Amino acid sequence: MTTSKPSTQASHASVQVGTSDDAFTHRLGTVADAVEAFLAERLGPEVQTCEIARPPRLMEAMRHAVLGGGKRLRPFLAVETARMLGGAEAGALAAGSAIELVHCYSLVHDDLPAMDNDDLRRGKPTVHRAYDEATAILVGDALQTLAFEILADSRWQADAAARSDLVLGLARASGLGGMVGGQLLDLGAEGRFGPIAVDVDDTLRLQAMKTGAILAFSVEAGAIVGGANADERAALLRYGLALGQAFQIADDILDREASPEAMGKATGKDKEAGKATLVDRLGLDGARAECDRLVGVCEEAVSRWGGKADILREAARFTVARKA
Repeated sequence: MTTSKPSTQASHASVQVGTSDDAFTHRLGTVADAVEAFLAERLGPEVQTCEIARPPRLMEAMRHAVLGGGKRLRPFLAVETARMLGGAEAGALAAGSAIELVHCYSLVHDDLPAMDNDDLRRGKPTVHRAYDEATAILVGDALQTLAFEILADSRWQADAAARSDLVLGLARASGLGGMVGGQLLDLGAEGRFGPIAVDVDDTLRLQAMKTGAILAFSVEAGAIVGGANADERAALLRYGLALGQAFQIADDILDREASPEAMGKATGKDKEAGKATLVDRLGLDGARAECDRLVGVCEEAVSRWGGKADILREAARFTVARKA
C-alpha cells in the first residue's frame, strides 16, 4: 500500500487582501483552486494507509460528485476566517475541504429520487443519473466519512483539542440537529408526511438547520484553526448564522428568477414542490430587504477586526448579490 504526501497547495494560496470586487473574486478563485487540488489528491486512486482497496467505480463517482465545480464558499469562509486571525492556512484548507465534502455528500443525497429528484447538478448529470441510485447513496456515505477522517488527521491539525473541536462541530452542524434534521423538516414542509402549516418561524428554523448550520460552522472552523477566544468565536458565530440565513434567502430568490443555464440545475422546483421559503412568506421585495438586513448583521459582527475583516464583509455582500 502507498500513502500520498500531504498537499503543499495551501502554501501558494495567499494573495493581497483587498476590498474591490476584482480582489475578492480573485481571492475566491484562488482558494477554490487550492481546495480543488486538495480534494483531487484525497480522491486519487492510490490506496492509503489502513485501507484495503479503493473500488474504481466508487472513486470515479466520488470525483464526479466533488471535482470540477462549485464556488467552494464553505472552505473559503474557513480559510479567510483563519487568515484574519493569523491561523495556519494549511489547517484551515483541510478543515474547509472536509466541510466541502459533507456539503457535496448532502447534494448527492438531496438529488436522489426519494428526495428532490434532480437530474442536473453544477451543469452535469447528478450522480444517480450518471451512475445509479445505489452508487449515489454509497458516494454520499463515503464522502461523509472521508470528511471526518481529514478532520481527525494530525497532519493537518497538530493540536488534539482543535481536532476534537472540529470533529464535534461538524458532527453537530451536519447531523440530526443541523443539516440532516433540517432536510427532514423541509420534506415535512412539502407535505410529505401529511398536511402541515408552516409559518415564518418554522421556515427560519428549518433553513437555519438545513443550510445555515454548515455555513456557520465553516466560519467557526476557521475560528478554531485561528485560535479565537470565546468572545471572538461568539462574534464569528453571529456572522456565520446571519450569513447562512442570507445565503438561503438569496438561493430561494435565485430559484425564482435565475435561468437553469446560470444555475447549472433546474429552477422553479421549490415552488412546484411547495417548499417553505421566505420568498413565499415575505415576497421578493421583502426577501431582498431581509438579505440587506442580514448583511448589516454580518458587518457589525466582524467590526472589531477592522480592515482585517474586509474579505468576510465582501463574502456577505457576495452571498446576496450572486447570480448563480
